[in-house]
Order: sequence, then structure tokens, then C-alpha cells
Amino acid sequence: MNELDTKRQNCEIIWSKYKQASLIHELEQENKGIISKNRTSTFVDNMQLPIHRWFRYSAGFSAEWVKEVVSDLKGNNAIKLFDPFVGSGTTVLAGEECGIESLGIEAHPFVARIAKAKLLWSEKVNAFRKFAMDVLQYAQSLSDAPDPYPNLIHRCYSEDILNELDQLRRAWLYKNDDSAVSELTWLALVGILRVTSSAGTAPWQYVLPNKTKKGTVRPYKAFYDRIRMMSRDMLYFQSVVKERKAKIFEDDARACSKIEDDSIDLIITSPPYTNNYDYADATRLEMSFFGEIKGWGDLQRKVRRLLVRSCSQHVSAEKNNLDRRLTDKNLYPIIEDIREVCHELEQERLLHGGRKTYHLMVAAYFSDLAKVWISLRKVCKKDARICFVVGDSAPYGIYVPVDKWLGELAISAGFESYYFEKTRDRNVKWKNRKHKVPLHEGRLWVEG
Repeated sequence: MNELDTKRQNCEIIWSKYKQASLIHELEQENKGIISKNRTSTFVDNMQLPIHRWFRYSAGFSAEWVKEVVSDLKGNNAIKLFDPFVGSGTTVLAGEECGIESLGIEAHPFVARIAKAKLLWSEKVNAFRKFAMDVLQYAQSLSDAPDPYPNLIHRCYSEDILNELDQLRRAWLYKNDDSAVSELTWLALVGILRVTSSAGTAPWQYVLPNKTKKGTVRPYKAFYDRIRMMSRDMLYFQSVVKERKAKIFEDDARACSKIEDDSIDLIITSPPYTNNYDYADATRLEMSFFGEIKGWGDLQRKVRRLLVRSCSQHVSAEKNNLDRRLTDKNLYPIIEDIREVCHELEQERLLHGGRKTYHLMVAAYFSDLAKVWISLRKVCKKDARICFVVGDSAPYGIYVPVDKWLGELAISAGFESYYFEKTRDRNVKWKNRKHKVPLHEGRLWVEG
């Protein structure tokens, strides 16, 4: 029996024991009505927390839960925390509150900029307020017609609202001196684009121009209120965090090139899900407003090509060759299972109007995540602990056991064991669903 088989056998024993204990615990929790209320694997509660609430990025999890995990592991020891899919910065901000060194990388350029801007909370509050109020005052003095914008922007704002937003943007551009307080002011403007728009927003931040919402706020007022809120949050963090220990880099989790080898004690992260959610599209409104993209083609060139391939849009421009994808040697531990699922998806798509390339998406996703595990093994210490917040999927109703396959890929990369802790059920309300396969979400814990 080789080393990999031994690791896999040990993992199966741990997995079996865990499932028995987990089933008893799960039944107890369901009887108490706890599981259905568990929201630690979602971002929603962070919108009440200082700094975290500066930008709503739905792809995340509870900052308070991160602090609990860190406290349990830390004790009196100095540990280093890392998030290879840091998003808008939940993990590193929580780590800073706990007083530990916290690192994060993010491949989406616009989201990485937002996360980095959040880490500027330690700047002088008075300097930030003065700069931001200067921008507001200058914006109110402008009277020129708005600059040209992509059609999406005109569909999301009335003429008078867009005029005020455009004046704020041009005022910030005029005052911008590349300082930290200027970047904080940029983030304040980013943060009001949704609340001032009459367009609806889907749960995953897709903008819905054809749906309107009530209760929009005028941009000047929203900007002023945002500056006040951010100032209060900065003062709070400055009172509780004694030492700055967080850094965020724009980098690819498949390489982790900015992280020192053998340096990480704890990883808490949530990789993209295989649910055909286009992470590039989550900030299309904001990027369009600032002129960083003009349409779908720009999203592909400037964002999608940088990300782990987790939706059909990510692979639509690539060659339609499933067998070639499945020759990736890193997929060896799951090759029989993934080949069966992908070929089933390849046939099933022919029965649907959209004929989405889910078969290519699934193959590409696990190929990418295999590379992620290899890069994480390189940067982690031998006794490191890792938690992936993940959810399974069932494109076209064909089940993909995400947590199991990711666990197997982790073992193949050199980690010792894994187990899965379910936090909630998903897809249990069938209304407007494309299939009736029950799904779950939870934490994939990897040791060693």
C-alpha cells in the first residue's frame, strides 16, 4: 500500500466516525430548529459589523465565526491566518481584530481593490472626513452634463440621480492624489451605487435593470451618510485593534505566489461554488460606472480569465473538448467519478435549450481546485488546519459531490485527512428551481 492509499484509508476511517457522530448531532440540532437558522456560512450578518459593511459582497461568510475559529486555535500562540479567496476581506479583518497576522489574496481586480481599501481603516479620521467633504462640496459646484456612460448605467439610474453621481465621480477624480484617504473616499462612492439605483439586485449582486425597487436615496445624502458611517467604524476599529497585522495581495490562488512557503498555520476561505454563478458579473454595475468595462467582452478580458473557472461563461470561449480536460493528472484521485458525471452532463445538455457547458465547467473547476490544493500544501506548515466553506451542486439535476471530491484532492496534494461539517440545507424550496436535488452547505475541514 503506497503513502497516498494509506492517507486515503486513514481519511475514510475518520470520515466514517465523523459521519456517525455528525448524524446524531444533526438530528438533535434539527429537533431544536438550529440547523435551519445557521447563517455562519453566509455574508448577511456582516452587514451589521463595522468595516465589513462598507461593501456588500455576497460571496462570503460570518466574520464572527472566523473570530471564534481563530480564538479556539490561537490560545497563547502566535499564528498566521491566510485566505486564498479573500473577496472583500472578511477573513483578514476578523484576524486583525483577533490580533494575529492575517494575509489574503484575491484574483478579481475590482474586488481586491475594495478589500485593500477596507484595510485603510487606521488612517486619520479627520483627514478622511476633510478630503471626502471637499469632494462633496466640489461635486455640488459642478454643473456640466454627465460624461457618457454604458447603457447599463442609464438603465439603472434616473437622469437626475446619475447627474449627482457623475458629479461625485468627477469631483473625486479631480481631487484624487493617490493617498489613502482618497482611496477611502473612492470606496465610499462605490458603496452608494446600489442604494441610489432604482434597479433591483439579485441575491448574488447581479444587477436587474428590468426590476425596480422602492426607497432609493439621493447620492449627495447617501455619500454624506456613508462618510459618517465609515468614520465611526474607523474610530471603533482603532479603539480595539492595537497593531496592524493584515495584508491583501492581488494574486491567483492556483499559485499563491505572494505567500511565503511553509508559513501558514490556519486557512479559512470560501472558494467559488460550482453553481454557475459568474463572480465577474457581481461588480458589473460598479465597474461600468467607473468606466473600467463597457460590456460583456471587457468582463471576459479583464476579469473572467483571471478567476478559477466556476461557471459556464468562464469556459464558453475555450475549446469544447471534455476528454482533453479529463487528462489532467491532478484529477487522478477522482478521475472515474468526475468522468462519469461530466459525460452524463455532456449528454444531458443536449436536452435543454440553453445547452450550457456544465460538463466543461465541472472538469475545469476541479482541475483548478486541484492546483489550489497543491499551492496551499506549499505555503502551509505541516500541522496546518484548513477550512473551506463549500456547497455542493447539481447542474441539470446531476449531482456533483463537491465536498468529497475536494477532500480527495486535498489528500492527493499531501494533506493528512478531511471531514465535512454541514451547516445548512440548500435548495429545499422548489419554487423557481430548475431541479429538485437536495443540496447542502458547510465546512470542509482539512488537517495536516
